[in-house]
Amino acid sequence: MENEYKIQFDNISKAFPGVLALDNVSFGIKKGTVHIIMGENGAGKSTLVKIINGSYELTQGKMFIDGKDTVFRDTHEAEKAGIAMIYQELQYIPYFTVERFLMLCREPLWFPGFINWKELNVQAKKMLDSQGLVYDLKARMSDLTVSDIQLLEVIRAICASSAEVIIMDEPTSALSSKEVERLFDNIRMLKQRGLTIIYISHKMDEIFRIADYITVLRDGRHIHTAPAAQLTNESLVKLMVGREISDVYPKGHGEPGEKTLEVRGLCSYSTKIKDVTFYAKRGEILGLGGLMGAGRTETARAICGLDHIDEGEITINGKKVKIRNVSDAVRNGIMMATEDRRKYGLTLCRSIKENISLASLRLISRMMFVNNKKEQQMTKSLFDRLSIRAPGLATKVETLSGGNQQKVVLSKWLMSDPKIFILDEPTRGIDVGTKFEIYKLMVELANTGMTIIMISSELPEFVGMCDRAYIMHNGTIVDELSHEELSQENVLYIAAGGRKSA
Repeated sequence: MENEYKIQFDNISKAFPGVLALDNVSFGIKKGTVHIIMGENGAGKSTLVKIINGSYELTQGKMFIDGKDTVFRDTHEAEKAGIAMIYQELQYIPYFTVERFLMLCREPLWFPGFINWKELNVQAKKMLDSQGLVYDLKARMSDLTVSDIQLLEVIRAICASSAEVIIMDEPTSALSSKEVERLFDNIRMLKQRGLTIIYISHKMDEIFRIADYITVLRDGRHIHTAPAAQLTNESLVKLMVGREISDVYPKGHGEPGEKTLEVRGLCSYSTKIKDVTFYAKRGEILGLGGLMGAGRTETARAICGLDHIDEGEITINGKKVKIRNVSDAVRNGIMMATEDRRKYGLTLCRSIKENISLASLRLISRMMFVNNKKEQQMTKSLFDRLSIRAPGLATKVETLSGGNQQKVVLSKWLMSDPKIFILDEPTRGIDVGTKFEIYKLMVELANTGMTIIMISSELPEFVGMCDRAYIMHNGTIVDELSHEELSQENVLYIAAGGRKSA
């Protein structure tokens, strides 16, 4: 093996029951470079990096690290060999404190078996100080936002002093633009130190800012590896999906109808949202925008009965309703696909069929007994409609890619026939091809008269898909933008505390 390569794959394959996740993949990753791995969900990206970090064993082929034939039996062996990884899905222990999480597996000891808690606190604080971050070290991870947890996972991996290779699987999916800039500065610094960065992302606007080389996988096969300078957005999309996508945001549905949802003076003291007032129309894709922490998700959670409402009223089709819990919301046709699909949207150890039907048991049951034939028919219809890539309905959800897991979440709520469907970061961690499928689904649902409320931190997506938008700042709505007024510049300016011109 050539010395310029840190890692090289020689015809590697990985098979799971019923699925060939990687099929004779061969390419190399050069030392001291930022190497981007791209592909649709299910292309084999996460499987590949989990082979590098010891989560999976090869079915066939060889992996060479520094020219040496290497097989890691588990993640601990990989860590000892200098491989650190930030996973796409959040990996944390909810009851751990921030300091305990940051120092996990690197705890300073008085002597074997006894942690030096004072020194652990000192080292955790140094870790945060090095990044200019301030967190309560005694706060529990379960009390933090998705953005906070992801940022801490990034910092924990970056500060692993023994790491020679850092794998980042969708590290920016829940980060603000400011946090993304901090991450990119860290990546450049790590590269200058000679570390090799393997980076998985679906965000086209990110990759060309940091990439030295890009590899494209499709259906488990290696399609292309080239210097980033030789590729463009258009050529990458074509390599990833095997076809050109000419219209990224497939709009074109009809004019919105009458008001379906009206929210007036909504307040939730526990989540610090205050005096939130807005309306949504039938057949409309309404945006709820703002920076991280502005109150977008908190507003959606309150409307869906996940958080307590202290003041205000909600009207559906002209009738005032009480939303005290999720059951009340579902009964009134309000449903929500949350931003953290693994924590709130899925039962990972169960099958696709069970996950899809879970919220609609009343439709397929009689006298407390499930009609298996009806369940099979209804779930199979959604399985086919959303093109979920899996061997079948019996496949466990935990084995699916992020994009296919998201399709299962959407299928679950579609089976319950929502009238008002709230989508919180619906394409987080999803490839461009699957994003396009979800966009088309949103337009299709709007055309049937469904009201869709979309929360998204990806500005091109937010501007491209929404008919109209409300922008939040410090827990309240500060402005409304018509379709003509929607632009990335307007959204950012208002979200940061500005006001649109009269």
